[in-house]
Amino acid sequence: MNTFVTGRRLARELGEWRSNGPAYKALAERIRVLLLDGRLASGARLPAERELSQALELSRTTVAAAYSKLRDDGFLDSVRGSGSTLRLPGRERGEHALHPGLPLDFTKATAPAYPGLHAAYAAAVEELPAYLSHDGFDLVGLPDLREAIAQHYRDRGLPTSADQVMVTVGAQHALNLVTRTLYSPGERVLVEQPSYPHALDTFSSVGARVLAFPVRQDTGWDLPEALLQIRRAAPSLAFLMPDFHNPTGMSMPIHEREYLAAAAAREGTVLVVDETTAHLDIDRGAMPPMAAFNPNILTLGSLGKVAWGGLRIGWVRGPREVVAQLLRNRPAVDLGTPLLEQLVAVHLFRDWPTMAASRSAELRRGRDTAVELLRERLPQWQLQVPDGGLNLWINTETVSSSALALAARTHGLGLVPGPRFGIDGAFERYLRLPFCYAGEELRDAVDILAELAGEVGSDPLRMPLQAVI
Repeated sequence: MNTFVTGRRLARELGEWRSNGPAYKALAERIRVLLLDGRLASGARLPAERELSQALELSRTTVAAAYSKLRDDGFLDSVRGSGSTLRLPGRERGEHALHPGLPLDFTKATAPAYPGLHAAYAAAVEELPAYLSHDGFDLVGLPDLREAIAQHYRDRGLPTSADQVMVTVGAQHALNLVTRTLYSPGERVLVEQPSYPHALDTFSSVGARVLAFPVRQDTGWDLPEALLQIRRAAPSLAFLMPDFHNPTGMSMPIHEREYLAAAAAREGTVLVVDETTAHLDIDRGAMPPMAAFNPNILTLGSLGKVAWGGLRIGWVRGPREVVAQLLRNRPAVDLGTPLLEQLVAVHLFRDWPTMAASRSAELRRGRDTAVELLRERLPQWQLQVPDGGLNLWINTETVSSSALALAARTHGLGLVPGPRFGIDGAFERYLRLPFCYAGEELRDAVDILAELAGEVGSDPLRMPLQAVI
């Protein structure tokens, strides 16, 4: 079923879209930018012309002209009686290429597979016949894997038993399951600003009223604002990523973890802590899980970043009664986690120290290379060197990251602009640049950015003519 975008939501996503040129062109261009950077999905149905004209306080003629331009440019399909649906030219809806057309696809912060992954798969395939009498529908996870995950937390100082763990098809699946189990319509969800885009997508999909508190590279997490939001709005859930936060790369200090965990416990807000990046350490050193400070915290984990994105193994760690509740609700979402990948994961946990050290060395090379290149080619841009994670969060000064990302596509470089990580179009002057790529790819990407930075300027709608695709 196509997603329907209301006039109110589209007005919010558009942000400051007006320019000195014709209004219909500016509106069409901004909708196109939202589609290309993922804030509007291909296949989404736009509001009727009358509804959007009222939401934007424009004439219906202006909206109609904007829709007409989008149709002429190949970004919109309209059928009488069925509305107008966004589309990406040259790609059927739902099509996904394993090797995308862009030579430099920096839209994903994902590292190459761990070198020991092949051996783990080979060992798992040898073990698989012993499990073929199983019906294959595993809703909670293999006992050996759940115990390995529990031991992983015990090694970090957090007492955990296997019955506190549910294995999922990646961390995003875990978040979706947690949200659809614990969230009720009309409730509020507290998130960081900026935040992980697919988490925002999950909360949007259930109609949650999202509240935000800032994460700034100079001052860190705004905990007084978080506490104020918790006390005033009583959000049922709060989502955060305290370790090598995506996209900023920052880590929350221990005393702040303890403070926020205690505040949530007092006010009855369930903290959902995403630890998918927690083990991408370069310089920081070990940090305790937030669940050590609040027994009701739900922790999401995954092997996707430390092992390989194609290994869709994640988990939820939490109170037994919550895990039981998730188990009761899971059949409405899916029917279990594949057994072969679970067997692979068991072997990877046995190899954890080597795997984590390999990833750390690889990320150090990428981070240091990216920082050196940016300081050499774009010294006017501001960045802080993270002590782990996968990304640089760059202040582009006066350069619009939406315009930059759109122009970069014509040079074969895919980027995710800053507003994809914010609410209501925030972070237009920020760009996430993953450094988990080879040195030559990083150099090519920075060369393209340096070439375009002086051309696209500060207006997200003003870009070179050749950038129109």
